[in-house]
Amino acid sequence: MRAVLAREMEGRRVSGWVWRQRLTVRAALEDAGFGTEARNQNQPRGPRQRSGPLGDQPFPGLLPKNLSREELVDALRAAVVDRKGPLVTLNKPQGLPVTGKPGELTLLSVLPELSQSLGLGEQELQVVQASGKESSGLVLLSSCPQTTSRLQKFFIHARRAQRPTATYCAVTNGIPATSEGKIQTALKLEHIDGVKLSVPVKAPSRKDILEGVKKTLSHFRVLATGSGCALVQLQPLTVFSSQLQVHMVLQLCPVLGDHTYSARVGTVLGQRLLLPSESTQRKTQVLDEALLRRLHLTPSQAAQLPLHLHLHRLLLPGTRARDTPIELLAPLPPYFSRTLQCLGLRFQ
Repeated sequence: MRAVLAREMEGRRVSGWVWRQRLTVRAALEDAGFGTEARNQNQPRGPRQRSGPLGDQPFPGLLPKNLSREELVDALRAAVVDRKGPLVTLNKPQGLPVTGKPGELTLLSVLPELSQSLGLGEQELQVVQASGKESSGLVLLSSCPQTTSRLQKFFIHARRAQRPTATYCAVTNGIPATSEGKIQTALKLEHIDGVKLSVPVKAPSRKDILEGVKKTLSHFRVLATGSGCALVQLQPLTVFSSQLQVHMVLQLCPVLGDHTYSARVGTVLGQRLLLPSESTQRKTQVLDEALLRRLHLTPSQAAQLPLHLHLHRLLLPGTRARDTPIELLAPLPPYFSRTLQCLGLRFQ
């Protein structure tokens, strides 16, 4: 009897150890922003409750540098937030490019391995819709070419009808003058200091349009304000490189962590003004001392601040024309939630 009891107690200790190990692994993935607990659930009403200085890891949830292909596939598999039929939805970490040069580690480059890892066999995943490299959030993948084509046509038709299908959340350094509105401007790509950047074009001519200038449009709505910053909802109705970042710069409220375009906003006698795009060099975003204290950041840490632009919501067509649109949601990254906590902003 004693031997039986001893074996049972030992079994319980082993199973308890395994259970705790699984919780530890799951917690590590969730802290990195790759948890799957949000599957088919709405975004939590508020950010995680954390307090005090950020310590040695000021931006939790970023991908570690120098990942191997296998490690990236593991991270992306853990980032899956929804699977329905041929569709797979990821919550992409900030900084991961979707496409790139040959030999670069990108989302596209590891799709064959990710497809195998998810048990899709010969049905290789294709990108339907994705957030950009510097932004985080939803990536919609499909293992069915017909479904991919149908959804891409849906997004094209929605843009033509000016129906928003993508909703971003952004934290801005500065508060827009109005609580909501639309931002409409023409943009072009131009090489500045050897880098291709988006530049506004005033009153574009027909020739400009033929040469690649594009009229762009976004809707914005301020959700919360505090400490000189704002939590803003953004809905692009056109697609152009860095469109949302440039649009917020035009509002004199660059996105927090925008180290590419924020230098176009200058300050004279305490008043913000827009500087010429062509003559403004890129530089690390400069935050005032009060904001650094609220964020618990040193200037050197602020230089590594990730872009706070997150593709939070996507709408997909229902099975039939009259069906309610399907809503996909991606939780905020941990560093984004931490920033909201520091600034006293609530995301409901």
